[in-house]
Amino acid sequence: MGRRVLITGLSTFWGGRLAQALEADPGVDVIIGLDTREPTVKLERTEYVRSDENYSILSRIVRATGVDTIAHTFLVVDSTQMSSRAMHEINVIGTMNLFAAASAAGSTVRNVVVKSAALVYGSSPQDPYWFRETDKRSGQPRTRVERSLLEVESYVRDFARDNPKVCLSTLRFCNVIGPDISTPFVSALEMPFVPKVAGYDPRFQLVHEDDVVSAILFALDKQVPGVFNIAGDGVLPWSEITAIVGKRGIPMPPFGIDLATAPLRRLGLVDLPPELIDLLKFGRGIDNSLFKEAGFRYQYTSAGAVAAFVAALRLRKTMGNHDPAYRYEEDVEQFFRHSPAVMRDHPHT
Repeated sequence: MGRRVLITGLSTFWGGRLAQALEADPGVDVIIGLDTREPTVKLERTEYVRSDENYSILSRIVRATGVDTIAHTFLVVDSTQMSSRAMHEINVIGTMNLFAAASAAGSTVRNVVVKSAALVYGSSPQDPYWFRETDKRSGQPRTRVERSLLEVESYVRDFARDNPKVCLSTLRFCNVIGPDISTPFVSALEMPFVPKVAGYDPRFQLVHEDDVVSAILFALDKQVPGVFNIAGDGVLPWSEITAIVGKRGIPMPPFGIDLATAPLRRLGLVDLPPELIDLLKFGRGIDNSLFKEAGFRYQYTSAGAVAAFVAALRLRKTMGNHDPAYRYEEDVEQFFRHSPAVMRDHPHT
């Protein structure tokens, strides 16, 4: 019998991409996706289950389906997305409910992968050149998203200690870039004038969106327990990144950035989360050697990820985006999945 996988955050970019990749794996028999919203990508055999923000139904799903693997892809890492309360419900309460389901008596769960972020390290002038997985952040968390992620990782450590029979992998991703992903970092590079902080030229590590999905799949397949930094090789100064993208920087004052950018924010031209502003001052480097020692191979370096991003933007400007937006409709999905009129040996649209 093949693997039975449950994905949190199916409607998110990562949840949908991961589900599509798992559907292509003949070793996966069952894929279940939980979310408050319908999927945003076309899926052939992934079963969508509507849930609340903190996944209170998750224990029932685990018991009913006998899933052996959970991919926790939905942790909010952008403080501009929602209120502090909603972020706490999703990140902290949702993770608590996930671990409660995975550790319940009779649970069939044997493998859990948590998609976290290098935000747990923070960004300050006292930081080491490279953060290793065992390093602690240099100061107290300043932003609400960092505080929530640190709380999540405290539950991760408790679960790993109390459930040694479950393989638990925590992946801390650096800033992601790619042709399809939308993040404050990518949005900053797409502005007519890229924001920068006067007097600073921080170094960045980047990871391509394809390598993110590949890293999660690798952790699910190889079952490598522990905490791992995920980042492309090499670092780039912010000035070099903006030059590769072909943009000019617009300097912001090193102090009072929120006040300085308020008019632009009201016009919808910029919405820089505080965690990104810290990075635009001090940058961050994380040591990616541990995951490579486990056998993972990156497709892109940091510089290669930026180059691929630029190439995709140029192609989009030339060709345009002709793919129609996908819309989930329950009756249509049920027809394609269960109707005897559908020829199962032929791909359908």
